[in-house]
Amino acid sequence: MKTRTLRIQGMSCSHCVMALKKELEKVRGLTLNSVEIGKADISFSGEETDEAALRKAVEEAGFRLME
Repeated sequence: MKTRTLRIQGMSCSHCVMALKKELEKVRGLTLNSVEIGKADISFSGEETDEAALRKAVEEAGFRLME
């Protein structure tokens, strides 16, 4: 498993945290370690989870994944 911290732009409250958690939980092969305003610490399997899937989940929640 790989670990990574996603930096997220556009989050401002606990509702934002819950919305992001909901979308990231849908990503196959991903484990959420923690989600806070502005970031998410995750573990994932490279075979099942790719950058496009992470970006899509963040955008579906209404936010932007920072490079």
